[in-house]
Amino acid sequence: MYDILVYLFENCQHSDLAQNSEQVAKKLSAAGFDDSDISEALTWLAGVARGPQRVVAPLPERHAAFRAYAPRELAKLDADCRGFLLALEQNGILTAQTREHVIERALAAAGYTLTLQQIKLIVLMVLWNEQAPASRLVAEELLSHGEPRRPS
Repeated sequence: MYDILVYLFENCQHSDLAQNSEQVAKKLSAAGFDDSDISEALTWLAGVARGPQRVVAPLPERHAAFRAYAPRELAKLDADCRGFLLALEQNGILTAQTREHVIERALAAAGYTLTLQQIKLIVLMVLWNEQAPASRLVAEELLSHGEPRRPS
């Protein structure tokens, strides 16, 4: 799924995903991605577009609160992942609401635990979906330390 997300970020416009997912699926298939992986990635991305599944009350400013992680979140996000999210929030790249959206999408991602590279990609996709100005600015950093990006 993660290779597909990188491919989409690098080769598609945000509006393509929102308006024509069937065409995007054909493009991914033509690029050599497996149909089940395409389906998983597009389903996961639909969740990004919908936003968090639960209603979140307005969250306090980052200086006035501390984010405690639930056991399920701790199992999915190791200390490096949580530290990365904290650093992004402290630097103003993530808001409290965006952080919660990232955590919700991390919990929806396949696998028991996520790597730092995977959480970076999830952050990037959430920012890209929100069309946040920071998404293009942090994209190179978020994608720079990964493995070669090609269909498997």
